Amino acid sequence: MRIDKYLWCVRFFKTRSLASNACKKGLVKVNGQAIKPSRDIYTGDKIEVRRNQVNYSMLVLDIPPSRVGAKLVDIYRKDTTPSKEFKLMDMLRAQKEAHRKKGTGRPTKKERRDMDEYYDQNE
Repeated sequence: MRIDKYLWCVRFFKTRSLASNACKKGLVKVNGQAIKPSRDIYTGDKIEVRRNQVNYSMLVLDIPPSRVGAKLVDIYRKDTTPSKEFKLMDMLRAQKEAHRKKGTGRPTKKERRDMDEYYDQNE
């Protein structure tokens, strides 16, 4: 099965064209090599995908016949993403929430409480 079709079938990308574009940009690697969307994958291959500034990694357990339901995805792939990557994602999300655009005025009471709570947790 083609790599772009596989990533779409196991619901890693919403559309096949998004998966194909990610492969063309070099965001998808199979066994450590950047690949084209037409490359075939086989059972046992290691796939690394960079999406939203996070490096996801997975192991191909089996090839699905077509797009599968969300509950059946774990039959066809094993997620081997280190927990460090998810902590990085949480940190980036918190950083975006704490940032205020210039010219928006003073923070409201609620925004101020949220900022104080955030800074107290991270000290």
